[in-house]
Amino acid sequence: MEKTLKDTIPIRIGEELNIERLAQFLRETIDNLPEGELHIRQFGAGHSNLTYALEIGDWEAVLRRPPLGPVAPKAHDMEREFNVLAAIHPVFDTAPKPLVFSADESIIGSPFFIMERRHGVVLDTAYPDGVEGSVELARKLSEMMVDKLVELHAIDYTQTALADMVKPAGFVERQVTGWIGRYEKSKTAELPEIAKLTTWLEKNMPTSSSPTIIHYDYKLNNAMFSGDFSGMTGLFDWEMATVGDPLLDVGAAMSYWMQADDPEMLLTALGKPPITVHEGFYTRDEFIARYAEKSGRDVSHIHYYVTFAYFKLAVICQQIYYRYSVGQTKDPRFAHMDKFVHSLVRHALNGTTQA
Repeated sequence: MEKTLKDTIPIRIGEELNIERLAQFLRETIDNLPEGELHIRQFGAGHSNLTYALEIGDWEAVLRRPPLGPVAPKAHDMEREFNVLAAIHPVFDTAPKPLVFSADESIIGSPFFIMERRHGVVLDTAYPDGVEGSVELARKLSEMMVDKLVELHAIDYTQTALADMVKPAGFVERQVTGWIGRYEKSKTAELPEIAKLTTWLEKNMPTSSSPTIIHYDYKLNNAMFSGDFSGMTGLFDWEMATVGDPLLDVGAAMSYWMQADDPEMLLTALGKPPITVHEGFYTRDEFIARYAEKSGRDVSHIHYYVTFAYFKLAVICQQIYYRYSVGQTKDPRFAHMDKFVHSLVRHALNGTTQA
C-alpha cells in the first residue's frame, strides 16, 4: 500500500517525546524490530490527543497519547481506546491493530499506546496534489462513508470483548445528562441559549434503536482511502467508540459533514471549509437517506440526534477552549474557539424549531 505523502510534520515545540526512553521501551516490548535509530514525526491534524509516526528502519507504527496538561475526567483514556481497538479490529479490519499499551508515565510523560500504521489518502479541506476532483468521485466517497458506517453498525457486539466493557441500556439519557454536566464544568462564559437548548434535549429524548458498536467520531478526515479511492483502508480516532444507539453515531457524523449552504461560521471556524462542501458530495439529507436504506433503520427522529450532536461538538470545543483559557495549552489554534462554541450552540438551538 502506498505511503501517504506530507502526512506528518516536525514535532511541535513542547510536544516532544523522550526518544531514548521510548526506543528502549520498543526494544523491550516489540518483537523483531530492525536495527537502527528511532525516528519520530507528528501528525499535525486533530485538536485532541497527540499522535506520532514512529520509524525504525522499515518498521513503522503510530503512538497516541493524551494532550498536554490536565484533562477532563474519563477523557483521553489511552488504555480504554487500546482495549476497544483490540476488541474491534478482529471483526472490523478497517480499524488499525493495537500493538501495546503502557501506563508507565516515566517513558514519555503520560500513558500511551502504539498501533499499526496504515497508509493511504486522508481528505480534509481539499483533494491532494495530483488528484482531480469530480462529481463522480465525490459521490463515490460519500457512498463509501455511509456504507462503512452501516458495516460497523451491523457487527454483533455481543460476540466481541466489548460485551463485557459496555452498558448500552439508558445510553442516550446518560449521554445527554453527561454532556450537559461536562459543559457546566468547562464553561468560561454564560451563554443565554444554553438553558433553552439543554432543556429541549432533556425533554425530547427518543426511544433508542437497538444498540450497536458506534465509532462516535465518524468524519471524513478520520478515514483513510486507497490511492485510487477504491476503498477505505483505515478508520482512526476510536477514543469515543462504545456500544449504544447507532443513530447517535449518524448524528455525530452529520455534525461534521458540512455542506455549502451552512452558516459561514460553521464552515470556516476551524480553518478552510471541509471538502464535503464541494459539488457531488452528499448533503446531510442524502447521507441519512442512504443510511436508512442500507441499514433498514427508522430515521424519523434523526433530527434530535443531529441537534444533540451539535451540542456535543460545542462541549468538546468548550473543553478545549477551557484548557486554553487557563493556560493548560498554548496552541494558538484554540484562541478563538469560544466563538465557534457559541455558533454551534446557536445553530443547534435554531434547529430545534424544525423538529
